[in-house]
Amino acid sequence: MTGQTVDVEELLGADERVGFEIRDLRKAKGMTLTDVSGATGLSVGYLSQIERGVSSPSVKALHAISRSLGVTISWFFSPAAEEEEHLRDVVVRKRNRRTLTFKSGITDELLSPNLRRQIELLRCVFPPGSASGDDSYFHQGEEAGIVISGVLRLWIDEDEVLLRAGDSFAFESDKPHRYDNPSKEETIVIWAVTPPSY
Repeated sequence: MTGQTVDVEELLGADERVGFEIRDLRKAKGMTLTDVSGATGLSVGYLSQIERGVSSPSVKALHAISRSLGVTISWFFSPAAEEEEHLRDVVVRKRNRRTLTFKSGITDELLSPNLRRQIELLRCVFPPGSASGDDSYFHQGEEAGIVISGVLRLWIDEDEVLLRAGDSFAFESDKPHRYDNPSKEETIVIWAVTPPSY
């Protein structure tokens, strides 16, 4: 979230959305409360209370939870201007996109307002030579996307395809897949995943 100072203590005390965001991200990542408890040292009961909005996490607890889920603490605060508060779960302004940056250098911007819906929409930026990894992976659901700029190499099962700006794709996520940017230029892809996989 660029250009904004977040008063974490104030937000934690006033907004039960933090718990809902934690639950949505945990479920999208396929983690249980027990998994998060083991990674954070926080009890399953306390984590459950946080997710249901019964308890507010301390700043220390929220840092531990965010680390266990692979995000920064800012992930859980999706700001909206006061006059647009009623649109918080509908609209994402460009300046307020939540971002994940992976070790590979790939950056995903969440274009969906939250992970509660049946689909998530991402803007993925692939630096030159970046890749999802050497090994294919698979999960439940379906994926589709369009290459906005650059080149994306996509492997699905045994098939390898090179996609350029304007090309689109769709496949079942339970097929082994991986991808990379084999070019010397940045690649941008708009990617949809259902159900959300973060």
